[in-house]
Amino acid sequence: MNVHESEKIAYILESKGYKPTDKREEADIIVFNTCAIREGAEDRVFGNVGALKKLKSKKKDLLIAVCGCSTQKQSTADYIRKTFPFVDIVIGTFNLSRLGDYIDQARSQKVLELWQEGEIDEEQMYLRSSGDNAWVNIMYGCNNFCSYCIVPYVRGREKSREVQNILDEIKRIVKEGKYKKITLLGQNVNSYGKDLKPQVTFSELIRKITALEGDFLLTFMTSHPKDITDDLIDEIAYNKKVIKSLHLPAQSGNNRILKLMNRSYTREKYLEIIKKLKAKVPSITLTSDFIVGFPTETEEEFCDTLSLVKEVGFDSIFAFIYSPREGTVAAKMEGQIPMEEKRKRVNRLLKLEKELQKGKK
Repeated sequence: MNVHESEKIAYILESKGYKPTDKREEADIIVFNTCAIREGAEDRVFGNVGALKKLKSKKKDLLIAVCGCSTQKQSTADYIRKTFPFVDIVIGTFNLSRLGDYIDQARSQKVLELWQEGEIDEEQMYLRSSGDNAWVNIMYGCNNFCSYCIVPYVRGREKSREVQNILDEIKRIVKEGKYKKITLLGQNVNSYGKDLKPQVTFSELIRKITALEGDFLLTFMTSHPKDITDDLIDEIAYNKKVIKSLHLPAQSGNNRILKLMNRSYTREKYLEIIKKLKAKVPSITLTSDFIVGFPTETEEEFCDTLSLVKEVGFDSIFAFIYSPREGTVAAKMEGQIPMEEKRKRVNRLLKLEKELQKGKK
């Protein structure tokens, strides 16, 4: 999603007459599109922004902008303005489409503008840079409030795009003839359309998209296990334009930890979904996310995650060390796991995944 938003930023900049450069020293404007999911991502932002101090002092006309999920948090935006006073523009997630106006404004005064909510900008255009894949946002925000996740606080509640607007964008993409794959994006694509009147299910949207003329394949991310339906499984299985793969974050293999995470499903429910998928699509490619070292996670509960990975036999997994995010429920929980132990566990999980991949070859 950040890659796709960066494509939007690139279009805005190009429409203002800018061209990309690989060298910071040549830049007239540098834009950081930030992520708040993990602490490490924010630390890299601060390091990279701070490294521009010398360049800014030499090149007074250089504009520096910081936007995205991290800066949507008032505390982070204030920290950036206080620690890096040479930054010209600080905006969040809801007013990104106005970046062009802020660039004009920043020529005479610094900009700090965070909106608490925003409407879907259907006029947005993109300078697509992802090869033969075209990203298409179908919804924004999230209603799930997983206890570890900052996304609902920086992206707001779920808002689905109207079906016709999505179809119109895909028609334009297909007409360009450059893209073999279209990837639908949302924090939880499975809950698409619940806020529309009349309601539209995600499966219905897929059928409408794949009914369009054109030579393209369709995939999507990210799916939440609690909202996977038999209808959607059938679309993956029998719709010829839908790629036979699914990224389905499990996060943990233990029911107590899943409950603490507020994931709204059990290990058994997750495995039931996987069983249905494999029965109908034996060749399906399955990938997943896991969080290691969630507060109070015991060795035995971590081993439940290892056993889930073994049982499913994922084609690949992404394993992350739990990172406390200010403002989330989990950050306030007692029983935070020491970093050294979290590192050991994530390395064990990644080692297991590597061994399982070797076994498949």
